[in-house]
Amino acid sequence: MFNRKPNKFAVQLNTMVENLERAAKYFENVNLDSSFNFKTYFDNIKAFETHGDNLMHHLISDLNQTFITPIEREDILALANALDDVLDGMEEVAAMFMMYNQKKHTPHIDVFVENISKACTEAKLAVELVNERKFDHVRVHAIKIKEHETNCDVVLRKSIKELFDTEENPIKIMQMKDIYNNLENIADRCQVVAVILESIVMKNS
Repeated sequence: MFNRKPNKFAVQLNTMVENLERAAKYFENVNLDSSFNFKTYFDNIKAFETHGDNLMHHLISDLNQTFITPIEREDILALANALDDVLDGMEEVAAMFMMYNQKKHTPHIDVFVENISKACTEAKLAVELVNERKFDHVRVHAIKIKEHETNCDVVLRKSIKELFDTEENPIKIMQMKDIYNNLENIADRCQVVAVILESIVMKNS
């Protein structure tokens, strides 16, 4: 990470964030209608999450066996954990779609998943820059991640208001509110990634 020969932690973080971006792009392709295969969708998201967990275990093992790290080991671990948390959030929402048998797609869901996917792409670009020690260029991507989180805050308020204005079934209200809140929670986790990236920049600039 930070010299001509790729450091193993740079490789691992890049692999983690690439897995996250692929998961987010798949997550974005949700289309809740009568023909949607919930199990296939969940199984594929779960596969990304399991792969992410395996990458995390390897990284922790390597950290425990390495005396000198290119940046503070706490920062490497915090960033890896934050990336993993975003992936966990996707799995949780995919599970909700399946458990609730949610076959009513809304424009709000599209806005959530689009912003989450874009935030993950920004995270990938930022992590690559950290690994290349191009710290001056990282913050712009962290800011964009936060902008996508703000977009999700806005759509959460709109979606909840519309839900209570138009839905009469109290069970459906509960289920959709749960889904919307957890989609916004994924965006919050993306923002945590941005904050950690900014902290790394401040420590190493």
